[in-house]
Amino acid sequence: MISSERIPNNVDLSGDKRLQRALEHWQPRYLEWWRDMGPEGFQDHHQVYLRTAISVDPDGWAHFEFVKLPDYRWGIFLAEPVSDRAIGFGDSLGKPAWQEVPGEFRNQLRRLIVTQGDTEPASVEQQRQLGAKCPSLYDLRNLFQVNVEEGRHLWAMVYLLHSYFGRDGRDEAEELLMRTSGNRDKPRILEAFNEPVDNWLDFFMFTMFTDRDGKSQLMSLSESALDPLARTTRFMLTEEAHHMFVGETGITRILERTCQLLKETGGLSEDVHRVGGIDLEMIQRHLNFWFSRSLDLHGSEISSNAASYFANGLKGRAREDSFDDHTVTDAIYDMETCDDGRLSRQEVPMRNAMNEVLRDWYVGDCQGGVQRWNKILEQYGFSDRLYLPDKKFSRGIGIFSGFHFDPQGHPVSAEEWERRKGEWLPSAADKDYLKSIMAEPVYEPGKFANYIAPPRRGINRQPLDFEYVRTEA
Repeated sequence: MISSERIPNNVDLSGDKRLQRALEHWQPRYLEWWRDMGPEGFQDHHQVYLRTAISVDPDGWAHFEFVKLPDYRWGIFLAEPVSDRAIGFGDSLGKPAWQEVPGEFRNQLRRLIVTQGDTEPASVEQQRQLGAKCPSLYDLRNLFQVNVEEGRHLWAMVYLLHSYFGRDGRDEAEELLMRTSGNRDKPRILEAFNEPVDNWLDFFMFTMFTDRDGKSQLMSLSESALDPLARTTRFMLTEEAHHMFVGETGITRILERTCQLLKETGGLSEDVHRVGGIDLEMIQRHLNFWFSRSLDLHGSEISSNAASYFANGLKGRAREDSFDDHTVTDAIYDMETCDDGRLSRQEVPMRNAMNEVLRDWYVGDCQGGVQRWNKILEQYGFSDRLYLPDKKFSRGIGIFSGFHFDPQGHPVSAEEWERRKGEWLPSAADKDYLKSIMAEPVYEPGKFANYIAPPRRGINRQPLDFEYVRTEA
């Protein structure tokens, strides 16, 4: 039976019997999905030191306790309402925000919510086997924290579907549990969420780059004229920050250990491999892969759907209030385009370029993280630097898909691409090597795998040798 005790919420679940019954019907299927597709091998005999949101105030959204994963309390929370909130962009600029879904925008809003909702369980499915390869209990706990919060984000989207879209919404909520990552017949909607995440370098890159795309998407949805959607995504952003922290600091720690091994062994990639580290070239190849896949998540550079979302007030720009013009009816965007492999510049109506505007913001946000990584290399006295590949590199969606470019954005032939893609993207040999150095998990408190440095501090002021994941007798 669902209750505010079992599922913390600030949406008065107990006061809406229809909604309560609908979620009661959905909950057992969610828990069945969690047991089947959630963290493998850690469902029944482990307790994890997790934070659980019990309210939206600063003291309540990060309540720490030990809990079995299937017993985690997935809550439903909306950020506190803004009094007299008005629509902040598009053709209805300045009008009151909507508390219900306008009929003319019903299909568009449902599509946005379903697409966002589909990413949340997908990442749990992608990461379900990583626990058996963890570099430490600290990292294992962080993996599980990311997993349960992605599960809560699914609950957030399902709440909106059930509350505002009637039978169609309930059907979509069921479908969210029927698709699975990488499934040949019913894959996840977005291709990046069908990619395997079967080692910890992939996991840290995924949480750095793909979750950062999640941040940019949530920021744009938090501007929505549909106030319940805006309030839901604003609270989701408080949790998304931790996911990106896990990714960025995970790569920071791998880089730090790689630098230590380079110093110890003489400075060659082959030497780092001989002692079980991860060389800089392999790190760059994985960066290239996940950054490019995450660029695709923003959609096509020129998009009538993006124009419609903006015009209708459904999806704005990240930090919309930082812009001067909130209607952009006459504004243009100067964009690099590709016509039959030939590069040129094109002026595009700004509304049609909204995906690219958001992608530009995303690239800048990613660049800040890469600069912080490069400070590690600088501190250890190395001249090597990591970099973001050009936006045209290895794209599967948009105007550059179907053409080949090197990481610096220079066109290359199909033959050169085939010959050199192993220099630029992870190879089968890379995956085999990572599998070999992650074959044995590290479950001893305070111990860390050879390829990664310890973090600077523990979680919630706990010591590094704290038993973040406990095995029951």
